[in-house]
Amino acid sequence: MWRAASTWCSRGVRHEAVVNVAVIGGGRMGAGIAQVFLARGDHVTVQEPRAEAARRRIAEGLAVAESKGVADKEAALARLTMGTVPAEAELVIEAVPEDPALKADVLGEAESRVSAQTVLASNTSSLSIAELAAALQRPEHLIGLHFFNPVPVQPLVEIVVTPSTPGDVLERARQYVERLGKTSVVVNDSPGFATSRLGVLLGLEAIRMVEEGVASPEDIDAAMALGYGHPMGPLRLSDLVGLDVRLAIAEYLHARLGPRFEPPRLLRDKVAAGELGRKSGKGFYQW
Repeated sequence: MWRAASTWCSRGVRHEAVVNVAVIGGGRMGAGIAQVFLARGDHVTVQEPRAEAARRRIAEGLAVAESKGVADKEAALARLTMGTVPAEAELVIEAVPEDPALKADVLGEAESRVSAQTVLASNTSSLSIAELAAALQRPEHLIGLHFFNPVPVQPLVEIVVTPSTPGDVLERARQYVERLGKTSVVVNDSPGFATSRLGVLLGLEAIRMVEEGVASPEDIDAAMALGYGHPMGPLRLSDLVGLDVRLAIAEYLHARLGPRFEPPRLLRDKVAAGELGRKSGKGFYQW
């Protein structure tokens, strides 16, 4: 199997042209994460039961990137492997659904396959990194790398650290983000971190406003986009994220942080009706 030549500086940060990355999960987020590393020139292994669908998703994303002059689709796909996390992976990013037990399980399996030098990361948007790490043999090597949807165009990655995160692990995480041309912010492990905590709160209040008849989804979103300079309003963003995902995060934050995160009835009703946003074709908007 392919293995890059390693060069390490005194801080333990690798300086070389190619990184061997593994992504667990080939859904929208996992495929997007794989795409940006492939476009950068890295070797990526994607572990996903629905391998063909995931590969097709990545290929479609690379085709778009190629049309914009930021990727060579065929060269990138030649560096893509569909399979289990390889022993030589230097960075493993878990991007499976927001289920703590599932995340802990796949992270534990990945840890058993890689070396003690590998950085393990979770793309969770709200779950405690320390709690996910508790079942690992090397819990200090797990860090949060919260990418945003859609990954290829969103410039931010939220790096989540715990009190036991070593400085070299944080530094390597920062370098991995920087090599993608993205900006990182470092946040201490806390429910919802910084972005989900604020973003979900705004989204929940926007949903309550629709529920109470204050304004239409279109007008609420236009008000935030034009009045506050948001790239898109909170209701369109909720549709993009997935209303089921929004509900799961809200329920988690409600349990951890109290009543201000209680999900509105309208959100529960839409999820129960299968109106999940863009992925189902209908949410607060028709897609």
